[in-house]
Amino acid sequence: MNLFIIAGGTLAIPILAFLASFLLWPSALIKVYYWYWRRTLGLQVRFADCGGYRFCYSCRGKPGMRPSILMLHGFSAHKDTWLTVVKYLPKHLHIVCVDMPGHEGTTRTNMEDYSIDGQVQRIRQFVQTIRLNRKPFHLVGTAMGGNVAGVYAACFPSEVCSMTLICPDGIRHPCETKFDNHLQDLEHSNYTLSIPLIPTTPEEMEDMFRLCSHILQGLVDVRQPHNTFYQEEKQYALQEHLQQIKAPLQVIWGKQDQVVDVSGAAVISEMLPGCRVDLLENCGHSVVMEKPCRTAKLILDFIILQQNARSGTKKSC
Repeated sequence: MNLFIIAGGTLAIPILAFLASFLLWPSALIKVYYWYWRRTLGLQVRFADCGGYRFCYSCRGKPGMRPSILMLHGFSAHKDTWLTVVKYLPKHLHIVCVDMPGHEGTTRTNMEDYSIDGQVQRIRQFVQTIRLNRKPFHLVGTAMGGNVAGVYAACFPSEVCSMTLICPDGIRHPCETKFDNHLQDLEHSNYTLSIPLIPTTPEEMEDMFRLCSHILQGLVDVRQPHNTFYQEEKQYALQEHLQQIKAPLQVIWGKQDQVVDVSGAAVISEMLPGCRVDLLENCGHSVVMEKPCRTAKLILDFIILQQNARSGTKKSC
């Protein structure tokens, strides 16, 4: 009986600790969750300092035969957004996931320019600091990160060997989404309306997931301290730079995207006829969360295809 009581008490302690953490500090559990998955996937968190500015990023592997992969997350997110996709990528690939300027562990200042062009310059600073551009790399960006990635490739073509844009922002898409309609209501209303991508309550977080996903207090606690910073004006820099992009381009989009309409894929393919477009069924804006395995496979297949094409060109010459 004593052994049974001791065993029960031993099991009860971690269970009660977990429940207490869940009820009292849900955001801490979210951070532990991300820490656990980074560790499981072999990702290491590092910092890069340059001129008083600090970048926070996670990485795995070393530069090798395949190009390195730099991954840029979306609006109000962070580097751990990519964990679901990294899980399905080969461990020998050199992968770098950076917190975008002003996000999570990367420096946030009130003076710096956080426009798309400003972020492009900061990402260039990061690339130079960690010497990622010693060899052309594959650039991946989703949503706002896709906007930044596209402009980066246009401005620094020699550094990008190929790229993948996932539901990229920055395109004047012909069809409007629920998110667009909500923003228009916000602009023309005399009342303070909530912005879907800047939740302040669990209910609003749930609404955000309904909006972004086709198929909540801890997440709110993680995001809420940053909401003022996240209120940025929408940019269309990507469309203005599309024709300057020289690197082979892959576009991945969820057909049920209600944040950035899928019609933007047609706009991109019309301006860059050689790009590859993959539209995913039963998928919304959060492609990396909804279809991580499919996304990883598409990215890897595209990288291999482009690398084989470059090798074939060299042999023919």
